[in-house]
Amino acid sequence: MPFVFVLIWSTGFIVAKFGLPYAPPLTFLLLRFLGVLAVLLPLVFIMRAPWPHGRIGHIALAGILVQAGYLGGVWCAIKLGMPAGLSALIVGMQPILTAFAAPLVGESVRGRQWIGLGFGICGVGLVVANKISLIGLSWQTIALCVFALLSITIGTLYQKRYCASFDLRTGTIIQFAASIVVVLPLAIMFEGLTPLLDTVQWTPRFVGALVWSILALSIGAIFLLFALIRKSAATQVTSLLYLTPPTTAVMAWAMFGEAFSIVGMFGMVLAVIGVALVVRK
Repeated sequence: MPFVFVLIWSTGFIVAKFGLPYAPPLTFLLLRFLGVLAVLLPLVFIMRAPWPHGRIGHIALAGILVQAGYLGGVWCAIKLGMPAGLSALIVGMQPILTAFAAPLVGESVRGRQWIGLGFGICGVGLVVANKISLIGLSWQTIALCVFALLSITIGTLYQKRYCASFDLRTGTIIQFAASIVVVLPLAIMFEGLTPLLDTVQWTPRFVGALVWSILALSIGAIFLLFALIRKSAATQVTSLLYLTPPTTAVMAWAMFGEAFSIVGMFGMVLAVIGVALVVRK
């Protein structure tokens, strides 16, 4: 399950490369969230999935942080010129932040795991080193990526503490519905969103990116993430995100011919070793 999660989650930056040229970031995310509801709502009613009681507010807030906060921050930053490598490095700090905050959810981090976390962040840095550039970036762009980092870190810890267990079908609906409430007014305000979706170009690449985002990322990967949060320690789960930049780099090399250096390969091995040290029982 962790391997499949990393593989699917790593396609997020690839999807951004395909989809963002044809729609503003918040509009794309809004369509993605609506697509998730369109797929899951009929299934929930057909399968009579149970709705959570007494934790809807917690589930909704965790969803806003993980979905609207994290995705909105990263996608807006990339749209404004943030290199994918730099955004991956900033967001890649999440396992370190999660480890520092682990006592808040009743978890502890052992010495071996701290070493693994250090290896992981060094490995991520080596993988994306040749793609990092600060030239021309505004403080707003960097702030958006840092905001995304804080959102997914706080959201993961919040869900682990207050609502780790819930029916994934109905819980996911609650989280994406809450995210729509947050993203919709922002898309109208900053992107000129209209009911006719005038800012969207419905090209085959855009439609393909949107469908993959709905089915693979927002349903498949999120279901796996929630299952991992329920089953494992937060530090162990977030350490898997160290494998995202190396996996994305391999995908970008295979699909777009992007450079993948010897240093990057060494960084990938270092990141894998780091994750192994964190998750090993």
